[in-house]
Amino acid sequence: MTSVNLAKQHPSAYKALTALSDEANIAIEQSGLSPLLAELVRIRVSQLNGCAFCLRMHTRDALEKGESTDRLAVLSAWWESQYFTATERAALALAEQVTKLAVPERRTWDDGTLTELQTSAVSWLATVMNAWNRVAITGHYPVHP
Repeated sequence: MTSVNLAKQHPSAYKALTALSDEANIAIEQSGLSPLLAELVRIRVSQLNGCAFCLRMHTRDALEKGESTDRLAVLSAWWESQYFTATERAALALAEQVTKLAVPERRTWDDGTLTELQTSAVSWLATVMNAWNRVAITGHYPVHP
């Protein structure tokens, strides 16, 4: 067996993850963070997890929402560039912390830039994106040119 279609094998679990993803998107909207920042978080989490399927999908989504190719090109080294706002930098650092779960806990993002509502929204978004990456990688979702 080379791959397992998780949605087919356990459709109710897949639907629950879809519902959780929808709730994370609502949280981002309610927190006042931009949909473009949400795509940057999704892409960065997918870079860290090595999920080609999600990288392609969310890079296309970001471009459709107006993201620049320059910013996408340096996203994997966002901390070394001047392309990202303080809010974006804090959200990306938080998403990395959620993804990597560093011990002892790093809190480089916690400089007061994000509100509690925004911190919660980004944390949920990163948590959901990590789950989607694992579904796509485990299921060997195809990524054809």
